[in-house]
Amino acid sequence: MLPSVTVALAILVLMLFKAVTSQQYSTDLCSWKGSGLTHESHLRDVEQVYLRCSEGSLQWLYPTGALIVNLRPNVLSSSYKYLTVCIKPFKDSKGANIYLEKSGKLKLLVSEELPNPNKVYCYSSDQGVLFIEATPRQDISRKITGFQYELISQRAVSNLYTVSASCRPCSDTEVLLAACTSDFVVRGVIQGVSHDSEQQESVIDVSVARLYKQKSKIFQPVQNGVRWLGKIKTPLECGVRQGEGEFLFTGSMHFGEAGLGCAPRFKDFQRIYQEAKSKGLNPCEISTD
Repeated sequence: MLPSVTVALAILVLMLFKAVTSQQYSTDLCSWKGSGLTHESHLRDVEQVYLRCSEGSLQWLYPTGALIVNLRPNVLSSSYKYLTVCIKPFKDSKGANIYLEKSGKLKLLVSEELPNPNKVYCYSSDQGVLFIEATPRQDISRKITGFQYELISQRAVSNLYTVSASCRPCSDTEVLLAACTSDFVVRGVIQGVSHDSEQQESVIDVSVARLYKQKSKIFQPVQNGVRWLGKIKTPLECGVRQGEGEFLFTGSMHFGEAGLGCAPRFKDFQRIYQEAKSKGLNPCEISTD
């Protein structure tokens, strides 16, 4: 065979390999999507995945072998060791168990047989990396392992996932800080409350008259933008009920959902804010009209 023909064939094979690989893997700094079919003949292969965002997702189609997943913020600082990683498996995630791996030791974090598909699993960043191991199977069809992840401060985690912290009334100082630093701050009324014992959460339907801020568009405009409607979640154990009058709802966004933080009656917030402002202690400016 002529040398030029040999080179041309080699280039063609390389191009075909790249095309197949690009279809089986999709990654950026925040999210990764791949397929176990790329090493189907090597069932014990372990692949490294590096993600460098505060939030994102991973989706592993037809899991075979294992993945080691390194989750870190894009910019490392001394506060990295104080970060907490939280993952929320997709509803139909199947085909692999998720472990924490450190110094060669594995600790089960998420079993393939999820007792609660909407549960959030959190761990400190110094506890290790994620080791995702495909479970033995005869048929890999319809098997997809995946989850969303977030890197958040340990203080935020304790507020979000500790029932006592979520349920107790906020102090005046906490109310002021919540009004200035929360992912969403709205003034509105409770339209209804529903309870889900399976998911251990309550959902508050809120009609908003004043939208101060929202990180994501959880409150959608109605009546030509005169009001907004949205849903806020809180632990079922808090026993939230429908109350009369206006409230200042604050809270944080996690995995695309709004979690309730401080929620004083609006007249109480007006008093707290005005008292702080008169002493020059208000942490930010916010209208109380």
